[in-house]
Amino acid sequence: MASMGLALPWETKISSLPRDREQRVESSEDRNGLPGQAAASAVSTPASSEDAELAARCLAGDLSGYERLYALQGARMKNVARNLLGNAVDAEDAVQEAFLKVQRGITSFRGQSSFVTWAYRILINTCYDVRRSRTRKKEVSADDDKEDSPRIEPRAPGSHPSLRMALERALAGLTKHQREVFLLYEVEGFHHAEIAGMLDITETASKNTLFQAKKNLRQVLEPPRSQNAAGAR
Repeated sequence: MASMGLALPWETKISSLPRDREQRVESSEDRNGLPGQAAASAVSTPASSEDAELAARCLAGDLSGYERLYALQGARMKNVARNLLGNAVDAEDAVQEAFLKVQRGITSFRGQSSFVTWAYRILINTCYDVRRSRTRKKEVSADDDKEDSPRIEPRAPGSHPSLRMALERALAGLTKHQREVFLLYEVEGFHHAEIAGMLDITETASKNTLFQAKKNLRQVLEPPRSQNAAGAR
């Protein structure tokens, strides 16, 4: 499994807040990830000038716009897809398919979220399609189960192997929705407004889901206080 690295120690990263809700990104958008009302309300900040320029170039059929989007976001999109799917091969295929969907559905982009957020939303739905396809084909073996476990791309060198393994086991115990929000926020560095647009939830729901995920992770990763106290004697 790939190693992981976070910018802050776990004590400051993992806190708690109630509530969790699991869902698929569908609701008011079609299977190509077209934006709906929830995404529009979640991402209300104006798009950056570069984001707007990318959208304009792609809408005009300028292939250099797609090339620029891939140059800016391709590596990060592969990381997101690998974390969601568990292996690099499926991640590569998902990113390629997502870019095809972006190109085919570009005329339906209405600017209700940033163009980049819209593209990531299509990617995430594409990853869902890949996972459903795996289930339908019944090709999930014991090895595949291991591959489906969250694999977090390294962000810092030298992460401790035992901590990494413990974290991966803990992540596997989260709900799908908790795991996705955690990976998008803590590992990939997206803001809650962006995650809300990608997952078609509110920004508040994204925050609450993250805090619940951290609470669950802390319960698994931290030893009981009674054991700490006994060890101190």
